[in-house]
Amino acid sequence: MASRTPAPKPPVVSAPDLPRQLADAAPAPRAEIVAARIALQDATDLTHATVEQCIIEGQATDVDMRWSTMFDVELADIRVAALQARALNGRRIRIVGGRIGTLDLTDARLSEIELRDVRIDYLNLGAARVDHLQVTGCSITTLDVPQAVLSRVAFENTRSDEVDPRDMRATDVDLRGLDALSYIDVTSLRGATLDGHQVQLLAPALAAAAGIRVLD
Repeated sequence: MASRTPAPKPPVVSAPDLPRQLADAAPAPRAEIVAARIALQDATDLTHATVEQCIIEGQATDVDMRWSTMFDVELADIRVAALQARALNGRRIRIVGGRIGTLDLTDARLSEIELRDVRIDYLNLGAARVDHLQVTGCSITTLDVPQAVLSRVAFENTRSDEVDPRDMRATDVDLRGLDALSYIDVTSLRGATLDGHQVQLLAPALAAAAGIRVLD
């Protein structure tokens, strides 16, 4: 009897460690902000900033978090047209509710990340290194993960129109809870887990990738 394939290891994600009392703080580039509530402005600049034990809320057209460091941060019901977070270094970050047009996490280094009930038009994790990511109840129109290194990632009750996994490296990546209409490159799903129904839907693309002709 063939041995049963083990289930992927689930992500282990802790809630951000937030103090009960939070002071108000204004965002600024290269700022060091600890234990604060940060209200987004129309154009919010947190480039190279260090943000710890904070709640970020409000709405803005553009938010720039490139090259910033964030530990124990919650983004609560934010509404942002473009959130640029290239090369962000983050641990225990939770994004709950709200809507984001573009969320660019290219080259980011992330651990213990939760996305819950968020609507995102374009999520880019290209070349990012992500450990322990839980995505629940989200709508992501386009999900790009080319050249990303993903470990212990799970989706639940989440949908996407298009997923680009080209050259993705996946370990314990569970896609069974992701209802994706299309994958740009099914051969790059090596290491990911799908359910039987998903495999049936992808069968024509999988056959084509393997050089198999399917004729009725």
